[in-house]
Amino acid sequence: MDRKGFIGGSDCTKIMQGDWLELWQIKTGRKEPEDLSRNLAVQMGVHTEDFNLRWFEQESGSVLKNHQKEFEATVGDIPVRGTVDATVGKDIVEAKHTFAMNTMPKLLEYYMPQLQLYAHISDADGVYLSALFGNNSWEATYVDRDEEYFNSMWAVVSDFWGYVVRDEEPLGVDVSPLSIDSVPLDKMVARDASMDNQFVDAAVTYIHCYEANRIFENTKKQLKEMVADNEREVYCDQLTIKRDKRGALRITKR
Repeated sequence: MDRKGFIGGSDCTKIMQGDWLELWQIKTGRKEPEDLSRNLAVQMGVHTEDFNLRWFEQESGSVLKNHQKEFEATVGDIPVRGTVDATVGKDIVEAKHTFAMNTMPKLLEYYMPQLQLYAHISDADGVYLSALFGNNSWEATYVDRDEEYFNSMWAVVSDFWGYVVRDEEPLGVDVSPLSIDSVPLDKMVARDASMDNQFVDAAVTYIHCYEANRIFENTKKQLKEMVADNEREVYCDQLTIKRDKRGALRITKR
């Protein structure tokens, strides 16, 4: 497949991961794209895509249209192409197959550049990410189209494209990861409260009390285990453990 002359969704993902050199070599014709016909993970995704989309329809009650619809656009001065797996109303659906121990938050963070590009060039309101995890679970999350994230991402993509246009090898590139906290996922956002003193103080107190309570519960269990079945009471100067009529043990301070 000829990957020169445009930026695609998977390209955005690679760019935001900092994988510039190999992609630059492909975009400038110095290297052919990898043959994925014998890549098991890729081919599993290809062969499970139809099932994934049918499962999405079944679980969501939606009817999907425009399967494998292609879009072309120019964003800034960069030619862009993308093929969306399906659409539903003003939204698009992207189907992914990942390994069983992966998580939806990790999947969303990794594919967010691709999802936002597709939402942008298709003028969609958002994207449903429909994911199969191994062969035992499925999840779907709705991702709002987020122009703030897209603009921040596109500044990095434009920087990469500059190297392609200038035919200049990108060396020593360092890409800072973009936070997806402000991108609504199922209409909810995340917030980093690390600079909120009240929240941090409460969190420290919670952790301290949690650890103290864990030690307390473990010690209480150990004390009760030291009471023999034929003992009605075991005590010391600090506390006493008494067995009630039902056989339950109660610890009280002396």
